[in-house]
Amino acid sequence: MNTTLYRKLERGERLDAADGLALLAGPVPLGELMHYAHRARMQRHPRGEVGFVYDTNPNYTNICETRCEFCAFWRSPKAADRYTLTPEELAARVATAAAAGATTVLLQGGHNPALRLADWLAYIAAIRATCPEVHIHPYSPPEVAYLAEVEGCDTRHIIAALADAGICTMPGGGAEILSQRVRDAIAPTKCSPAQWLEISAQAHEAGIKTTATMMYGHVERPDEIIAHMLAVRELQDRSGGFSAFIPWSFKPGRSTLGKRLATTAHPLTYVRIIATARLLLDNVPHVQSSWFSEDLRTGQLGLLAGADDFGGLLFEESVLGKAGHAPKTSLERTLDVIRQMGFTPVQRDSMYRVMRRHEGAAVTIGGTVANVA
Repeated sequence: MNTTLYRKLERGERLDAADGLALLAGPVPLGELMHYAHRARMQRHPRGEVGFVYDTNPNYTNICETRCEFCAFWRSPKAADRYTLTPEELAARVATAAAAGATTVLLQGGHNPALRLADWLAYIAAIRATCPEVHIHPYSPPEVAYLAEVEGCDTRHIIAALADAGICTMPGGGAEILSQRVRDAIAPTKCSPAQWLEISAQAHEAGIKTTATMMYGHVERPDEIIAHMLAVRELQDRSGGFSAFIPWSFKPGRSTLGKRLATTAHPLTYVRIIATARLLLDNVPHVQSSWFSEDLRTGQLGLLAGADDFGGLLFEESVLGKAGHAPKTSLERTLDVIRQMGFTPVQRDSMYRVMRRHEGAAVTIGGTVANVA
């Protein structure tokens, strides 16, 4: 290992782009990287808790004019299987999830030219009227950018309307890789990386917390992954509005891009990205290792690589499902896999506030895992 990098890691000093590239692409061994990332995580979150949220992700429409090449979910306005939910239909889906225990609805959809700001606000109002106890976590930066074009207004107007409607968190989807070269290759009509960052900044200025996402494993280079993380860190230095960093690997199934790419990302690449993010993003509170976007075991390993969050239980999800990626879990299974790594599972909300601590441990008896409450 580079002596200077080793010294920085030992002292907990801020890392630069060259350091990040050494962590992500070598020569730092994965075991050593996980050690330093886990240590940084425990210094930030010394209670040894891992959060998860019971959420649902109903998509209000699958009509999308942006037509990203990596996405298998979008449909044209003339497709036979297109749909757009009414506010009442969407609220009914959320009510079903809430009855099963969901506390948060992550609300996203396609870039549908028939929908306006009034429709967005109607979705929020219908959910709030039907399920006032459910936290509404709606609309990503690319959706805001597209709606502003449709409305012929500034994106700040959209953000202000959401804030006035009581929205205090937003998902950070649509970042992919914050590189214009990558955007031109996989999503040329989506808002630019600069726009994604600017809309995130506008949300933060309005008092709305957002997440920062990253989808890798397609046409990006390692240096572009590091540049992505550093762009998030730079904005966080200015705004403090990112609550978590959430990476996931590209799912090629049934997408246009997937037909051109012969390989998919290795699970250990995910672990290395988690660890690198925890060390490079020294100002972002939480790093998520998602059981859903990868698989239970890979997500579990990420908990020893710097992550302190396990994502959502996902009552309903369609975007990755259309790409052929639809793993399932349960509350008890989630508690078990977190406990097996020596952590205490805590159910959280979208503000990353603890709602319930699930004390106890997972023990193996006769080859099966049992809960000790």
